[in-house]
Amino acid sequence: MVHVPDVWMPILLAAALVFVASSAIHMFLGYHRKDFKGADDEDGLMDALRNLGIPPGEYSFPHVGSREAMGSEEVREKWSRGPVGFMTLLPPRNPSDMGPQLIQWFVYCVVVSAFAGYVTGLALGPGTGYMEVFRMSSTVAFGAYALAHLQRSIWYAQSWGTTARNVFDGLVYGLLTGGAFGWLWPV
Repeated sequence: MVHVPDVWMPILLAAALVFVASSAIHMFLGYHRKDFKGADDEDGLMDALRNLGIPPGEYSFPHVGSREAMGSEEVREKWSRGPVGFMTLLPPRNPSDMGPQLIQWFVYCVVVSAFAGYVTGLALGPGTGYMEVFRMSSTVAFGAYALAHLQRSIWYAQSWGTTARNVFDGLVYGLLTGGAFGWLWPV
């Protein structure tokens, strides 16, 4: 058994590698450009939402507040008429002010790497070979980075193409994590 404090170097290296890889993927490769669509009348949509004064948050429409309401004729009519959707509204900001999100992303990468180190350390002892450590830690990291994206397509109608791209990213992040752990695993 290997304890998490014994693998702090691969935890930090894996988090840094994933952080850099995700930046490269989103800034240079461009395959995530298809993840979101723009409205034909973006200015009109933004004006309408701004005029409604809806605060930042997560919204569903039509909103069904209870199981009983789901069966009501009024709710059925709203769902039939449409539009039906989910919406996230953020506070207004400059699009280049991503500092808080980048910090949170790096912390998340550290947490995923620590979890991968913890699980791998439970299963494997010091001196375990590169491929065994790689296989275990990359599998755990892949699960953390990739599998939750499937829920977005199942429940929120996110395109399966977007989900596939996110799962592919998770595979890359998992492999980088496994590489860091395999390389720096305690002897």
